[in-house]
Amino acid sequence: MARRRSGSRSAREELPADFRENVVDVDVTSEMETSFLEYSYSVIYSRALPDARDGLKPVQRRILYMMDDMGLRPDRGHVKSARVVGEVMGKLHPHSDSAIYDAMVRLAQPFAMRAPLVDGHGNFGSLDDGPAASRYTEARLAPAALALTADLGEDVVDFVPNYDNQFTQPAVLPSAFPNLLVNGASGIAVGMATNMAPHNLREVVAGARHLVSHPEATLKEIMKFIPGPDLPTGGRIVGLGGIRDAYETGRGSFKTRATVSIEQVTARKQGIVVTDLPYMVGPEKVIEKIKTAVQAKKVSGISDVVDLTDRANGLRLVIELKNGFNPQAVLAQLYKHTPLEESFGINNVALVDGQPRTMGLMELLRVYVDHRLTVVRRRTEFRLGKRRDRLHLVEGLLIAILDIDEVIQIIRSSEQTAEARERLMQIFDLTQAQADHILELRLRQLTKFSRIELEAERDELQREIAELEEILGSDARLREVVSDELSAVAEQHGDDRRTKLLASEDLPEVTATASTAKAGPTLEIADDPCWVFLSTSGQLARSTDRTPLAEPGRRLKHDALRSQVATSARGEIGAVTSAGRMIRVPVLDVPALTGYDGAPKLAEGVAAKDFLSLERGETLVGLAPLNAVIALGTRQGVVKRLNPDYPLNRDEWEVITLKGQGKNGDEVIGVGESPDDSELVFITREAKLLHFPASSVRPQGRTAGGVAGVKLTEDDRAIFFGPAFPQDPQAVVVTVARTEDALPGMPEHSVKITPLAEYPGKGRATGGVRCQRLLRGESGLALAWAGHGPAKAVSATGVARPLPAEFGRRDGSGIPLEQAMDAIGPAWSPSAPSSEQPSPERPSSE
Repeated sequence: MARRRSGSRSAREELPADFRENVVDVDVTSEMETSFLEYSYSVIYSRALPDARDGLKPVQRRILYMMDDMGLRPDRGHVKSARVVGEVMGKLHPHSDSAIYDAMVRLAQPFAMRAPLVDGHGNFGSLDDGPAASRYTEARLAPAALALTADLGEDVVDFVPNYDNQFTQPAVLPSAFPNLLVNGASGIAVGMATNMAPHNLREVVAGARHLVSHPEATLKEIMKFIPGPDLPTGGRIVGLGGIRDAYETGRGSFKTRATVSIEQVTARKQGIVVTDLPYMVGPEKVIEKIKTAVQAKKVSGISDVVDLTDRANGLRLVIELKNGFNPQAVLAQLYKHTPLEESFGINNVALVDGQPRTMGLMELLRVYVDHRLTVVRRRTEFRLGKRRDRLHLVEGLLIAILDIDEVIQIIRSSEQTAEARERLMQIFDLTQAQADHILELRLRQLTKFSRIELEAERDELQREIAELEEILGSDARLREVVSDELSAVAEQHGDDRRTKLLASEDLPEVTATASTAKAGPTLEIADDPCWVFLSTSGQLARSTDRTPLAEPGRRLKHDALRSQVATSARGEIGAVTSAGRMIRVPVLDVPALTGYDGAPKLAEGVAAKDFLSLERGETLVGLAPLNAVIALGTRQGVVKRLNPDYPLNRDEWEVITLKGQGKNGDEVIGVGESPDDSELVFITREAKLLHFPASSVRPQGRTAGGVAGVKLTEDDRAIFFGPAFPQDPQAVVVTVARTEDALPGMPEHSVKITPLAEYPGKGRATGGVRCQRLLRGESGLALAWAGHGPAKAVSATGVARPLPAEFGRRDGSGIPLEQAMDAIGPAWSPSAPSSEQPSPERPSSE
């Protein structure tokens, strides 16, 4: 037997006898249209679009109002974000707690808001990661938010009921600064959307103040104060045409680019360093897009991307480049295929009187200015009413104090409060409010001192009432108050512009090779002729062409050349060290002189000790080509010529076997290209000079130890070696003698300059001839040099001065260096012609 389910009905309930069915036919299309319109209006008005007056959406306005009502001011402690969310959700915003918390998080993010309105404590997220849950974070109002909620208790705005009519909330905030323009807005409604760019607070306030003082101002005048958006993350805005369109019509677009610089990130590599990213773009997104573009072969020339961002230095994204690629061309590819360049579309849609409108800059400012004029007028009326009421009470107290004994007698003799009130009103001609106030006073407030305070308060109230009436009676005075308050807010909360505005920065088209290049830079650096320089301070650099070195008027200490080699950008050269090693150096690895214009600054190069793997105590002597015969000279007078027979599978090798090791061991002091028609020159510490034909030295293999070059005494040593051409009319010898234990005021050095052709050649392994007569007290030569002139002297301050072809006394001694520099005259001018024309065969040195 089937059993009935518990609670089921056994039969249909009986309907009343007079019941009539009434079925209403409804058109589904009409019902859907009506319902959808109601939904759309709800989304537009109550959710997605900001109010043009305070720039806030309803949820944002409710968050700030509730936090202000809870007393979460900047000078008080933070509270749990969950508590704020709960208060907002329970009293004003009956929606999801996640929606409220997400809105509060955005108000606290400095990379999203130009002037953050919430001071967050904890993990409020980043451009790449979301925030922590509301139970983990804390919040309070930021200082700028106080300007939005100021004067709410003075009837400056209308209050409307909440969703269940138990509480009230402001329909709009007073907004002491143009929040909509300063912080921007974004939202998607039904059938429309808004996307407004942030601006600089000081600039917007300046434009608003100009409009307050000049209501008929034009857009051109306002744009002098507000030239364009100012994004929280900085960066650069390229192209101002779209910004002007947006300011005129409410719609436009502009491009934002990261702030980048080309730097030498390692001794051998250049890199693109990113310090600012476009608005709402995070470093992790950029790194991911760069890797994707490299894998897809859209971007070439990148070896690695490193994120060095930290709290101390801020954003720093290093994009390392492969050698041989043009940094500007790689950057152009990155702008095209990665978020290092983004487009921002402006769509200024906001609510005006409850209706969505697309507005330009002038309309936005006028709506805000009208709002502030209304707020200040209502606040002034409220304060005027309060002060009039207080003055009325004070005047009543002053009347009562004049006959205080009678007032006390009337009160004591009255049986009820109402009777005392009536008698006071009749006898002293008081109003009911004045009589009630007197009845509520304590006796101690009716002293003589209180009378003086009341009279002072009366005078102050009368002054304030006159001032408030003046504001209400004059539109110009009202506008002056609004302008002054805007100025105070800008001074308190404003800061400098972060985003640079560029009229245009069009990057040229990038071509793959030089043969297909038109006007733009090639992606890969072409194998063009160039120079590689080694300065006397150990800086390595290369030029971008083979232009002869022009002489700058004021030089840096790194600009004195020790060695230079003519080569090509994709070639290789050798770097010879004092330990007799040669290190293969790809020219592309050497930093190029930026903006090479014939007067390079070698300080832009890289230190040789950082560029090369040198042992302790080992120094770089000079540079040499790998395809020519070179000559080396050592401190102990050994000379060697070397055939260009170098291993192809090694990066370094020995070019001479040196005698001895350690402190007393031999070392290389000079190196240079040595054709057969050149002469090899030695200059020793004891002022001996020897030059002999290079052809007299047979080229040897890499491991050979060389042959005797110059004959030295026991205490002598070679201080200079290098190839030269005595037949060159500009070949000179410069020697500088040193005086030991010179007395104060006495010259420490003497200098002599002599044409090389005046010294006769001698055979190899001889002692040579004297090149400078040493005077009493001079212990020997401190410096010596021979080569293609004119020689130049570079002072400690960087002033380069050309030396004459001959200098010194007739007896062969030198003259004091200070006297020689005085005789040379002023610093060499950059406009003077230069006789120096270096060539691959005869490079010059300093």
